[in-house]
Amino acid sequence: MPVFPALRLSRRTLLRAGGTALAASAVAGGRSLAASGADLVEVELLAKPRLQRILPEPAAPSPLITYAERFPGPVIRLRKGQRLRATLVNGLDEHTSIHWHGIRLPNAEDGVPFLTQAATRPGERHTYEFTPPDSGSFFFHPHCNTVELLGRGLAGALIVEEEGGPKFDADLVCMVKDWILDKATGAFGDFTSDRGASRAGTFGTVSTVNGRIDPVIDVPANGDVRARLYNVDSSRVIDLRVEGTENGGGAWIIAVDGNPLPPRPLDGWPMAPAMRLDVVFRAPKEAGKTLRLTNVYSAEPKPLATFRATGPALPNKRFAPRALPPAAIPEPDLKTAQVVPMAFSAAAAPQSFDSALLTTLPEADSRCLAAKTFWAINQQSWPEGGHERLPPPIVTLDKGRSYIFELANLTPHLHPIHIHGYTFKVLSSDGRPVVPHHADTVLLEPKERLRVAIKADNPGDWMVHCHIIEHQDTGMMGYIRVA
Repeated sequence: MPVFPALRLSRRTLLRAGGTALAASAVAGGRSLAASGADLVEVELLAKPRLQRILPEPAAPSPLITYAERFPGPVIRLRKGQRLRATLVNGLDEHTSIHWHGIRLPNAEDGVPFLTQAATRPGERHTYEFTPPDSGSFFFHPHCNTVELLGRGLAGALIVEEEGGPKFDADLVCMVKDWILDKATGAFGDFTSDRGASRAGTFGTVSTVNGRIDPVIDVPANGDVRARLYNVDSSRVIDLRVEGTENGGGAWIIAVDGNPLPPRPLDGWPMAPAMRLDVVFRAPKEAGKTLRLTNVYSAEPKPLATFRATGPALPNKRFAPRALPPAAIPEPDLKTAQVVPMAFSAAAAPQSFDSALLTTLPEADSRCLAAKTFWAINQQSWPEGGHERLPPPIVTLDKGRSYIFELANLTPHLHPIHIHGYTFKVLSSDGRPVVPHHADTVLLEPKERLRVAIKADNPGDWMVHCHIIEHQDTGMMGYIRVA
């Protein structure tokens, strides 16, 4: 699989996400969108249905919904300090928006319909503009009717390249996703069911990396390869390995959710939906030799992709993973931090709220409000279908103060918890050893209590929810207010 040459952007360059070079670069994970010398990068993202072959013939191409000509796409690359101006063009027959997952951005740019912006109607355009303050591997996706739109492939990668970090011989994007497809026809099945929504989620039938079944990805022989591993599935938890490295070098984690971590072996870091790991490994010296990307979070390990060494061996010496530059995440003051309990549970009895605390949702409809409720946060479920008002925030935080969220999973199921607008510090768990690290999504195990901390420096209303999309859609969602 080729690595595409770098595309040099002028001071202000418009990249149309429907372009073939853009789509191809996403699959290759190459450097084709690495901007050089630009202080503003402009991108147009056309969300519309597109046919793409996932299954081999005789199955037909599948009716995806994407931002580019192929899933995954596009891959937008910025240098730290550059500003992004992204225009969503809605080519769908329903309203939509873009949530920029994991980025500490202004609240108005967060892309949550009816909370931070009006939904973008069919045929309309909406422009997002912000400067990401952190380097890392991020992504973007809709935040309404997500179970279907993300299920059909509406997602893209946003990479902010760090300054002064180690150099790599290849930089790959590897998006892992299952698809709910009829293997005979290529048609989509049901994206949700009561059984799936009320338990562990509805699982796909076809596993892919970058929209391909067991792809072969070319890497430079004896090269140091950075692989940005994304779990963009709606339900499935994965635990990845890179198997077959020479001399026991293995693969090493160097970032979690885009945030640098002192290098540690990739030997047991489960990735729930929306989580990312940056890993580095040494490619085989001999052209034609291969490594395997495998998911071991199952009864039987499942191969997902092959990395194949190509070209003459690079003159790299002994492999030693090097750390990325540290991130400048605001540090919470744990000595003065107030503890905020958040209990994730099955839905409580129907809620009634003080009308003085409710916020009107004049344009909300069934695409954003679930028909049924199975889950709750602090015994409060996200409004069911027919609700016309928003409940009050889970908690109101004072801007500038530090807080510890005690996340308690009161259910027998896994819940990856995502907090918008913040990168939190994972502190401890009552059920397992925890490596302290920064993240925007953390996996709660059944009956676990886990503590994370933030400094509340980013004002606004910020969603908190489970990123198993059916759980999010059926009640396990709320918001915090920082004022």
